[in-house]
Amino acid sequence: MSSSEQVVSTNNGGGAQDAATQPIDLAPGRQGRVVIFAPSPELTITIEDHADAGDIHIHAGGQGVWQARMVRALGAEVTLCATFAGETGKVLQHLLDDEGIDFVAVKRPGLGAAYIHDRRDGERKAIIESAGDPLSRHDLDELYGIALREGIESDVVLLSGPAGDNVLSPDVYRRLASDLRQHDCTVVVDLAGDRLDAALEGGVDVVKLSHEELLDDGRIENDDPDEIVAAMRRIRESGCDTVIVTRADSPLLMLTGDTVVQVAAPKMEIVDTRGAGDSFTAATAVGLARGLSIKEAVVLGASAGALNVTRHGLGTGDAASIHTFSKLVKVSPHDSGSDAEVGSTAAGPATDEIEISPDELAQLAR
Repeated sequence: MSSSEQVVSTNNGGGAQDAATQPIDLAPGRQGRVVIFAPSPELTITIEDHADAGDIHIHAGGQGVWQARMVRALGAEVTLCATFAGETGKVLQHLLDDEGIDFVAVKRPGLGAAYIHDRRDGERKAIIESAGDPLSRHDLDELYGIALREGIESDVVLLSGPAGDNVLSPDVYRRLASDLRQHDCTVVVDLAGDRLDAALEGGVDVVKLSHEELLDDGRIENDDPDEIVAAMRRIRESGCDTVIVTRADSPLLMLTGDTVVQVAAPKMEIVDTRGAGDSFTAATAVGLARGLSIKEAVVLGASAGALNVTRHGLGTGDAASIHTFSKLVKVSPHDSGSDAEVGSTAAGPATDEIEISPDELAQLAR
């Protein structure tokens, strides 16, 4: 008998939204539904500076949760398929309920993923980090089944990674990607290393990773754009349609077919870079779920990722600001050996590089 237990939480967020925070409908008549495979969400405890002492913030976190938070912020429907272990898992479910994030959970015994970070001096310092216990065979079977069931009924399935390397076998991503594609699901992955290789073997639609992950994986030796593009072509040939590589504060690169473009958002004053990549991936998935082209979806993603660095909340954002800011995102052809930002934007002709302060951003949104 399995020690796991499925729990379904359907939460509409409760209460009417203020008019200023109503989600922007980027594709009229279509809300879009994104299902996120999140094997091991994390309980996150962050200590921030305060006049008297430390200010403690407790949230649900982890890659899949941060992505779900952004999907919901953009007004799309989202379902998180995840496991919740032990005491931290119980707290996580309550926190997700409070946020209005729908989830289908496999409850299991053992230790769940969690961390405590200290940001009182402005930098994020880890006090303790735990990836939690690996998934048992029974727990994995339950999670795999609900991911397939929910994914088949979705517009886009986003496969995210676990908190630690030993939570589940990379081969799960190969099987899941293959089974979802057999049912005509659009599969987006935000993975690296062995998990990315496994997903590619199963076949996916969109791969997103960073140039740091390319370096860590040994797929490139330096951050030269031409070397990155060569690695992107190898990844595409391994089993996907589109490859996207983010490059910190440099324009991201996207390979679709044989065409490479770079996408640049105006630079922002950074509060915290953590979560920006997940915001990008989630917003891109929302765009695809609403029927946007891959270029349009990536412009939306670039806007969400750029704005997330201005916020303390990971994966958070304001739909109106993201939609407005997307008009300043620049898409241009990628010339070999150059990071020149020439060409056209999503909204009009090319402009010089823009730097925007938070006050100017607020005026732009208004």
